[in-house]
Amino acid sequence: MSLLRKGQQWGTFACVWHIFDATWQDPFKSAHLIKKYLMGLHKPIYHPLNQCGDHVIVINSKEIALRGDHWQKRVYFHHTGYHGGATWTLAWELHSKDPTMIIKKAIYSAMDGTLQRRFTMQRLHIFPDDNVPKEMLENVSNQIKQLRPVPNRLYEIPQEERDKIPRLIQYPSDYQLK
Repeated sequence: MSLLRKGQQWGTFACVWHIFDATWQDPFKSAHLIKKYLMGLHKPIYHPLNQCGDHVIVINSKEIALRGDHWQKRVYFHHTGYHGGATWTLAWELHSKDPTMIIKKAIYSAMDGTLQRRFTMQRLHIFPDDNVPKEMLENVSNQIKQLRPVPNRLYEIPQEERDKIPRLIQYPSDYQLK
């Protein structure tokens, strides 16, 4: 076997670490993207019973964005197993308790309901901010592209660029903005 072929084979069977920035991303659309890397769907050797997936680190899960009024309307169900042990938690309440839980539940539900799902979730590492341990960052070799671009805030744009933006309304000099 040639050296090039050995390198290709190693790249196929190796467990790669990926990083994904969840800032301003929809967790349910991002879950389908992350699922492909966790399960190994992007590799040519994928098989449902084979653990060929990679590790994925998700950072900034505290800054996810839900569409419309999903913060107030989306409900998460949990049952303890005892009589009367059912609880329904709104998305904003769950996010304030644990900022990583919404994205974790989205990825878990995006996967197929097989017996491999729990073992696959062990390769998912979610952090509420960008403080990731150095041991994990040393392993990262790929960055997963975000689905939607993060918009720039007005104070992040330089003043020269702001002056170039055409004005729709020119207020009079004695007008007071509230």
